[in-house]
Amino acid sequence: MTNVNKQGDKLIVAKLLGLVVLMFAFAMWIMPPLYYALCDLLDIDSRTNKEPYKAEAVQVYTSRKVKVQFVAVNNEGMLWEFRPNEVRLEVHPGEVVKTSFFAHNPMGRRMVGQAVPRVVPTKAAEYFHKTECFCFNQQILEAGQAVDMPLVFIVDQALPADIHTINLSYTLFDASALENIKATPAPDIKTTQPVLKAEL
Repeated sequence: MTNVNKQGDKLIVAKLLGLVVLMFAFAMWIMPPLYYALCDLLDIDSRTNKEPYKAEAVQVYTSRKVKVQFVAVNNEGMLWEFRPNEVRLEVHPGEVVKTSFFAHNPMGRRMVGQAVPRVVPTKAAEYFHKTECFCFNQQILEAGQAVDMPLVFIVDQALPADIHTINLSYTLFDASALENIKATPAPDIKTTQPVLKAEL
C-alpha cells in the first residue's frame, strides 16, 4: 500500500505541475492575442504602431500644446527596474520628440524583456506615431546591466481638438523563456556599469 500511495502522490504532483505550466502558458501567450483580437473586433485598440513610423516633413503646430505622460509597469514576474526618464512632456503636433526609458536587470543572469505599449485615450492611438522605440524589439540585458532605451515619437497634427493629454504606458514582460527569440541587445545609449548593492 505504501508504494501505491507514493506512486499516487507522484502522479498528483505531476498533474499539478502540468496544470501550473498550462496556466502560465495561457496567461502569457494565449490571453494577449485574444485580448488584442477582441480590441480589434470592437475597434477599441489602444496599441500604437508596431513598426517604425516613416515620418514626413510637415509643419509643426507651435500654437498648440499636447501633454504626453509616460508610465512604466512590470508584468508579474518581471524583476527589472523599469521607469521613464521623463514623466511628462509638453509637445507640439508634428514635432519630432525624443525621450527614453530606463531599464536595469538586477538579476544574476541574462534576461530578455519585451515592452508592450498602450495609449489612453484609445482614440489617440492612431495619432501617436513612434519612429523609434525599444518596444519594436525584445531587449537583452546582461546580469546587472542598466541602460537608457530610446523613444522617438510624433503626435499627429490631426489629433482631435478635444484631446489635450495622452498617456503612454508600457508593460514590460519577461520573455527569457521563449524559444527562438529574435532579440536585439539593448542600445548603447548612456549605458551604465552594473549596479552593485553595498554589503551591510
